Amino acid sequence: MQSFERSFIGRLVLVLILVFGVITLDFAQRPTGAGGWNRGAAANGRFYGKVVDEDGKGVGYAAVQLYEKTMAPETDQATETLVSGQITADNGDFSLENVPAGKKYVLKISFLGLGDVEQEVAFEKGNMDMDLGNITLSADAENLEEVVVTGQASTVTLALDRKVFKVEKNAMAAGGTAEDALKNVPSLSVDIDGNVTLRNSAPQIFVDGRPTTLSLDQIPADAIESVEVVTNPSAKYDASGGQAGIVNIVMKKNRSLGYNGNIRLGGDTQGGYNVGGNLNAREGKINAFLSFNLNSRRSQSEQETYRQNLVGSPLTDVTQTGSSDFIGQFMNARAGFDWFVDNRNTFTITGSATRGKFTPENVINIRTDSLFPGRTAFSEAVRISDSEREFRNMGASVLYKHLFPKKGKELTADFNINRISIEGMGNFRTDYTTSNVISRERQENGGGTNFITAQADYVEELNPQMKLEAGVRAAVRSFDNSNANFVLNQNTNEWVRRSNFADLYEFEDNVYAAYTAFSHDLGKWGYQIGLRAESSTYVGTLPESDVTFENNFPLSLFPSAFLTRKLNEKDVLQFSYSRRINRPNFFQLLPFTDFSDSLNLRRGNANLVPEFTNSLEGTYQNFFENGNNLLISVYYKQASDLITSYQFQEFDPNLNRDVVITSYANSSNSEAYGVEVTFRNAVTKAIEMTTNVNLYNSKVDASNVEAGLINERFTWFAKENIDIRLPAGFTMQLSGEYQGPAAFTPSDGGGHGWRGVTNSAQGYTIGRGYVDAAVRKDLFNRKANLTVSINDIFGTRKSGSYSESEFFIQDSWRLRAPQQVRVNFSYRFGKVDSSLFKRKNNRVNNEGMDMMQ
Repeated sequence: MQSFERSFIGRLVLVLILVFGVITLDFAQRPTGAGGWNRGAAANGRFYGKVVDEDGKGVGYAAVQLYEKTMAPETDQATETLVSGQITADNGDFSLENVPAGKKYVLKISFLGLGDVEQEVAFEKGNMDMDLGNITLSADAENLEEVVVTGQASTVTLALDRKVFKVEKNAMAAGGTAEDALKNVPSLSVDIDGNVTLRNSAPQIFVDGRPTTLSLDQIPADAIESVEVVTNPSAKYDASGGQAGIVNIVMKKNRSLGYNGNIRLGGDTQGGYNVGGNLNAREGKINAFLSFNLNSRRSQSEQETYRQNLVGSPLTDVTQTGSSDFIGQFMNARAGFDWFVDNRNTFTITGSATRGKFTPENVINIRTDSLFPGRTAFSEAVRISDSEREFRNMGASVLYKHLFPKKGKELTADFNINRISIEGMGNFRTDYTTSNVISRERQENGGGTNFITAQADYVEELNPQMKLEAGVRAAVRSFDNSNANFVLNQNTNEWVRRSNFADLYEFEDNVYAAYTAFSHDLGKWGYQIGLRAESSTYVGTLPESDVTFENNFPLSLFPSAFLTRKLNEKDVLQFSYSRRINRPNFFQLLPFTDFSDSLNLRRGNANLVPEFTNSLEGTYQNFFENGNNLLISVYYKQASDLITSYQFQEFDPNLNRDVVITSYANSSNSEAYGVEVTFRNAVTKAIEMTTNVNLYNSKVDASNVEAGLINERFTWFAKENIDIRLPAGFTMQLSGEYQGPAAFTPSDGGGHGWRGVTNSAQGYTIGRGYVDAAVRKDLFNRKANLTVSINDIFGTRKSGSYSESEFFIQDSWRLRAPQQVRVNFSYRFGKVDSSLFKRKNNRVNNEGMDMMQ
């Protein structure tokens, strides 16, 4: 273990030396006072509103003009340049599109017989879609109140309850999946099986603000715009997620007039490939969008497990070494449209389909040393398994949004439905080479999930300092699963089903919630208080044995409170509290024994109950010059009924011997505390570094499961992301991470079955680290780019664990797809055209109107 850490740290130091060498070369070659390379054009936004008369009736055919305010250097006088203009619709609506950010504008509105209106407008921080409200024209109209001018939002932002990290241009994720995108987000760690951890706990994964039924390897990275990390969610969020909070994946969106799109193609050195594209077209009241992705992933991995058994006669030592070849394909399509009924009302209808197939193959060599007194005998076997798993996910959603004329007042409602179906099988053959015995087993499984959610949210700014939020939500999920186990009868050559296994399993999980939150800005002080109420029920059934498991929580309250203190314009303090819940996932509840790994038999526990967590967090933020940003968070979490893995021994009549089963139980208590530091440093205008360090201590008290069973461990996590913008359109990115040994890192239950481990009072995960790199080249005037990336340069990203109980001591590790090189090409196209679908007979010079963003 120590040699691994020394090897990794040594290599990491070498990489950092090379990086700082590049930095030094950059300074040496740059002329004095050079400003660096262009970061790209500023973003465009939209001003919209409605022109009304004194009776509130819409004024059609009014002239709306937007002017940019500039200073003429030769006269030192303010001048105005026309940027955009239009005539209002019959109901008075207007919408001025593609307005550059970061500038001062004057809006002028006039109509024959009514007075003119003139007002200064600008985009607010982080808001590029500005609703100017109802603008009244009267006989003696006066200029309206000036809108405050603020700068563009930072790459890393801190609100009362979230941090936002932009990943849209992350070169190392190009051509990959959400696993690759999240792997480079500060504060997050993703293991080789796609399990995400945040501060050593498993967060709930959202997509566009709603829980998703997709696993990370089913979401293309090229479709992601940003990732929101909510470490201590407020009462307005789903209370699920336990100790870790929420990770929200925000998908790319574009509602610009005309059409725009992207096509991409890539492959890797292990035989994987990806093809995808998206298209968006908007004219008038309709914005239509379509995206398609086809990914094929292939990876090789190796593994090793050593177990020293402490029970049995004779005692044995078992060594397993193996390799696997994973082949997976999935197709994802998404289509829909936005219907802008008017400037206040919007409907969005979306449909999606995902289909995939995974076919892993494993070969495990098993050596068992029998420790007889005075001599050592051994046996050897080879276990070959090949599995196949197919899945389909069909979904649809309807979203309605209403904007009231009053600024900051809106109502949203949405309905989502998903249907998932899974079919799979596995064949297992064990050849005992020292005794010429062959054992063959087979598993067949299938099932499905129906997931329906309905939600409505209301927001109103009571005044510029106070805001009220409220909402309701219902989530209804039903699962059905069949899992049949067979053994081959060597005499008859027929498959015999193990009838004593409960092969069929069904359950329903329903959650109904309502919340309210109130926030108040007092200048230097600000606070938000909220309360969420959730009623949840869980009913599990074994149809063959007519056994039912039921957990009902008629009403649970989840309060939250946030207090913010602005020390000055650059320093902010924030304190927060929340109560949350973590309900057991499907595989933790599934009461079947999984035999795919003979040394790691696993079984769920249908009697698990949810765990409840109280979270306290204090955060300090400082904005430095040149875009530098420092975040320091101190946190404490206490959980009751923590879902914990543990081992026990039982006699298996099918194997005719005692076996050790890993299952799950609710431990009496646990706590975790630590400090996290995130520092974003713009070293130069061409070099940016983001450093994330987390030091924490965790303690699991499972003395209710086994007397004296307590596991406490201190560990640390560090991540470094470096972006280097080079001349000639080149960009270089480096990312390194190290996770120290920790109490078992939990699984997010994201569809990876038994491989995800959970909190444990009987062991810890081994330390792991890696370094990734990528280079991107902009082509064709930035309309396209070519990206080359390599993951796990030094082959050190091992995932493993150490377990110790009264039955055995075990070390295990796995290494998957190291030093994989991926090449990806992407091309963007588009054109601003307000009459996209109308035939035009006149010829207009459209030079300069192509939109590439």
